Amino acid sequence: MSSQNLRHITQNLLTFGLDHLSTSIQAFLTDKQASGLSPHTISFYRDCLVMFEKFCANLAVTKIEQVDANLIRQYLLHLEQTGHNSTSRHGHYRALRAFMYWLEIELGEDEYRAPIRKVKPPKLPKDLIEGANLEDVQRMVAACAGHTFTALRDKALLLFLLDTGARASETLAIDLNDLDFAANSAFIRFGKGGKQRMVYFGKTTRRALTAYLKTRKDDNPALWVNEQGERFTRYGLDKTLRLRAKQAGISNPPSAHDFRRAFALNMLRSGCDVFTLQRLMGHSDLTVLRRYLAQTESDLQQAHRQHSPVDRLKP
Repeated sequence: MSSQNLRHITQNLLTFGLDHLSTSIQAFLTDKQASGLSPHTISFYRDCLVMFEKFCANLAVTKIEQVDANLIRQYLLHLEQTGHNSTSRHGHYRALRAFMYWLEIELGEDEYRAPIRKVKPPKLPKDLIEGANLEDVQRMVAACAGHTFTALRDKALLLFLLDTGARASETLAIDLNDLDFAANSAFIRFGKGGKQRMVYFGKTTRRALTAYLKTRKDDNPALWVNEQGERFTRYGLDKTLRLRAKQAGISNPPSAHDFRRAFALNMLRSGCDVFTLQRLMGHSDLTVLRRYLAQTESDLQQAHRQHSPVDRLKP
């Protein structure tokens, strides 16, 4: 469906009226789709807003004017009581905020003021998950033994994820033409929010990529393919990570996002400045990286505690 057709649908919905919650949610989703947001983001918004709409329907709330700050707080409490952790609740809060801020623009602040402005977001946990352990990654890479297509592909894939910090969806969308071996870089065409950027890899990853590509017999433009020469899927990626972790004797296999976390933490620990890392990871702001940075500061505290020159003086 073209952007023009999507815009036309949006206008029809607006004509029908945004006072109904279900209509306004559909208009929001259609507008975001027309704006070029990724299918993953659209799906995230849809899942969160449909859940909110069902909660409202159970309370006989069907119109936008009935949604106030107190109702939003009740919903966040409901999420907590039904087993949603703080990260999940924060995600639902962000989806509601995006929706209500969009309504402000569509209706005008004179007509509508987002009640979520009065609601504080759920607190996120201070402790950030470490990400993939480098020793575990080494063991997983070692498990990719041999010179078969699958072994060389999986080795290159593991190294690429750790070396670039690219998201799983970004990695799987890369085409062969996006690689530049002279610059050791890959062009991310479909980043989060439709943003494009370059990611980089080192000599070891380049050698692994070259070895893998020499085994390719297909004409698929995708960088990562399966045994049938078809573009690798997220299911295939997750299955590969579980298989290589099992072969390496790792009981808790790291996810693709754990590799991204490991990239960020190890770059910071190696002295990379936070603004450069923000660009490499494709973050729109420093919110997430501040949490990583706080974790590396605690690393410094631990290091000082162990190696304090004064504490090591003999009595």
